[in-house]
Amino acid sequence: MNKKTTDIVAYITWIGLIVAIVAGDMNASKFHINQAIIIWLAGLCVTIGSTIISLIVPVLGGIVGFLGGVAVLVFAILGLVSAINGEEKPLPLIGAIHILK
Repeated sequence: MNKKTTDIVAYITWIGLIVAIVAGDMNASKFHINQAIIIWLAGLCVTIGSTIISLIVPVLGGIVGFLGGVAVLVFAILGLVSAINGEEKPLPLIGAIHILK
């Protein structure tokens, strides 16, 4: 896969992220693969956090889960649009986090 395809596939489901890492151009697409990993980890944190909050205050857990899910979806869309346009713009709030070196 070329760089642009790898960038785009990384944002489409976690399976796409794995495909981008395994079969894609890892060195050229490191920025977008990193951003996609951060988005998926943020989604995992939202899910776990809202579940824990739901055990204590069910309504608040639902609200946190919904708002966090919307935020993660917005981040994924922003990352996908950036990949489609061939830009490397960091995501708001979570774009400064780097897992891949």
